[in-house]
Amino acid sequence: MSTITELPPTPSEPGLPVDELAATGMPGVIDQVALARLYGEPLFAMPQDLYIPPDALQVFLEAFEGPLDLLLYLIRKQNFNILDIPMAAVTRQYLVYVDEIRATNLELAAEYLLMAAMLIEIKSRMLLPPKKVADGQEPEDPRAELVRRLLEYEQIKLAAHKLNEIPQFGRDFLRAQVYVEQALQPRFPDVSVVDLQEAWRDIVKRAKLVQHHVISREELSVREHMSIVIRKLQGQKFVEFENLFDPTRGMPVLVVTFIALLELSKEGLIDVTQAEAYAPIYVRLAYTPA
Repeated sequence: MSTITELPPTPSEPGLPVDELAATGMPGVIDQVALARLYGEPLFAMPQDLYIPPDALQVFLEAFEGPLDLLLYLIRKQNFNILDIPMAAVTRQYLVYVDEIRATNLELAAEYLLMAAMLIEIKSRMLLPPKKVADGQEPEDPRAELVRRLLEYEQIKLAAHKLNEIPQFGRDFLRAQVYVEQALQPRFPDVSVVDLQEAWRDIVKRAKLVQHHVISREELSVREHMSIVIRKLQGQKFVEFENLFDPTRGMPVLVVTFIALLELSKEGLIDVTQAEAYAPIYVRLAYTPA
């Protein structure tokens, strides 16, 4: 327990009792540190009993998604059989929850009050004698419609819970991918060896269609045909690969011309380009800056 002591009198102010010290705003306890503050007042000792003010705790039913959610919670919490609901116990517990929010949120309580009235009606119908029905048929249970709604709601709630477990990526949004071209100059795809082979096969195939059966011996110079190719390319921006060959001169000339093209490309004197895959192949003189 804390000790209450009086402050010694000072020359400017005579000794005052504890009550008068409290009135002047001066602390009456000077040998202890307050453990806590209750309503702004220091608390120097733990209380002997636990007192909770009425407005300290509140129940907010916004956590439930509606009257059916609250009703299903009460049934599942106490392991009641949903096909045989004890209406008296459930209705009593339901009304306790509804009374908690009537004083603070009447608009929210209106929907729950409607369900409470339905529960009371069902309980009243169960107290009345069952209506007479045709022979061989059981009387209708007043709880049947409520049970059907509860089962449907529970199925939808479980399905929503499973959907919520699915990752949001790929379900609610996709990652955006944007390709930004950084180069200012157009870049043509490189001509592969396979493309050259296909172009060469096409030229050889057409050369066979116009070839003559003339046997002759001719000495051909690769350097000479390299000069011929360069002359054909001079003054031209692009020349198609096929236009550099003359099928009428026979297979030997085609072979030497093709070797000349390969030598010029190897020495960096010509550029072999292609606009896109499977597009025609073009040849031009290599650009050499001044």
